[in-house]
Amino acid sequence: MEQSRSKEQAILAAAEQEFMTKGFDGARTISIAKAAGVTHAMLHYYFRSKENIFERIFDEKMRLLSQSVLEAFEQQGLSLEERLRKGIESHFDYIAKYPGLPRFVVNEVMSRPERHEMMQRRIGPMFESITKGLQRELDEAADRGECERMDVRMLMLDIVSLNVFSFIAMPIIEPLVGDLAVDRETFCRLRKQENVEVIMRRLKKL
Repeated sequence: MEQSRSKEQAILAAAEQEFMTKGFDGARTISIAKAAGVTHAMLHYYFRSKENIFERIFDEKMRLLSQSVLEAFEQQGLSLEERLRKGIESHFDYIAKYPGLPRFVVNEVMSRPERHEMMQRRIGPMFESITKGLQRELDEAADRGECERMDVRMLMLDIVSLNVFSFIAMPIIEPLVGDLAVDRETFCRLRKQENVEVIMRRLKKL
């Protein structure tokens, strides 16, 4: 059983790399099998089709995203401001860990409209879970005069836009910021800090 799981994980790791570099249409199961060190027949034994491999990888990435972001936004014992900061940081850290994922997802949804429904099924419940509670808290804070009144869905779009843009547009950003992007770790640390401060200034009084 352990050997079977090891081979399955090797296939998934190889497939993820293949998808990220070539896209779904360009990815080949023969190449995935070779990179994973298994036969093509064995790959089909485990997953049956390229679509099944893709959905398995996508589900896992969305599970990890949900886990990291929801834990931050819903962490008990912290103020609303602290949870917002942690939520922004957790989302940024997730994207930094999988920098090719946003561009890949956007390309897939644009080129294959049927992916939109899958995205809605995977991301919709997480988005609703986060926004429902936050909207109530922000409304209460606005009633007390602690922050500006806002639609939390727009706030979440601000967070996603700021965090994702740096990774989707990195080929454009690098020649613009020069040596700032050379040290990727430093760039990410500074960018995350800037994104947090931009969002918190958006809330103003909070």
